[in-house]
Amino acid sequence: MENAVTEPTLDRYDRTLLAALQHDGRLTNNELSERIGLSPSQCSRRRSRLESDGLITGYHAVIDRERAGFALVSIISVTLATHTEGNAERFARLVRAAPNILEAHALTGEMDYSIKVVTEDLNALSAFINGTLLAHEAVQNVKTAIVLNTLKDTTVLPLQSG
Repeated sequence: MENAVTEPTLDRYDRTLLAALQHDGRLTNNELSERIGLSPSQCSRRRSRLESDGLITGYHAVIDRERAGFALVSIISVTLATHTEGNAERFARLVRAAPNILEAHALTGEMDYSIKVVTEDLNALSAFINGTLLAHEAVQNVKTAIVLNTLKDTTVLPLQSG
């Protein structure tokens, strides 16, 4: 394979460091040192390497969605009007430009995409569906499911189970 990407090998210290940072990205190298059993300077070097290798892609605050005013979560299945590369790219531009879309996944099967959308309320959801999705030339059909209760919502990878 000429263009194969070489994935970095993670040892148990890397996995433990990544797992700790997933739960608290503000840990200092001294705190990491205490948790994983390496010196602070070794933790610093490992963290820097994991960042430069692209395993750590950023740090962010986790915001309480409801307290920030986004009470409604919806999962919307989208079917494109045509299945051309240009139409898929037009839809991708729409997704990237819409701040209410938190996730978007291309699918196999009946629907082309599944998107996770947050809105303030039902009126805002209706406006988003009618004014943004259905008004877009790339979109043929949408099916919306409103989330009643979230059982699990995480971005934490199971690094220490492997």
